[in-house]
Amino acid sequence: MTVLAYVLVTLKSGSEKDVLKKVSSFEEVIEVDLLYGEFDVLVKVRFEELSQLNNFLTDKLRLLPDVFMTTTMIVAKQYKGS
Repeated sequence: MTVLAYVLVTLKSGSEKDVLKKVSSFEEVIEVDLLYGEFDVLVKVRFEELSQLNNFLTDKLRLLPDVFMTTTMIVAKQYKGS
């Protein structure tokens, strides 16, 4: 079962370019977008198992020094997209 998720990230001010560059280099990441509003970054990720999502969040994304907070939304069913 493939797990698709969106992770909303809040960063420390001024760190956007560095964090976006680093996050976009992770192999699990499908897409990374800079946002205006409550959150700073939207990260789309895909995994074969839910445990891999947990590992990505705890061992990669949240360990970045400028990541302040994350909110994860797991896709229940995809209607359009690849």
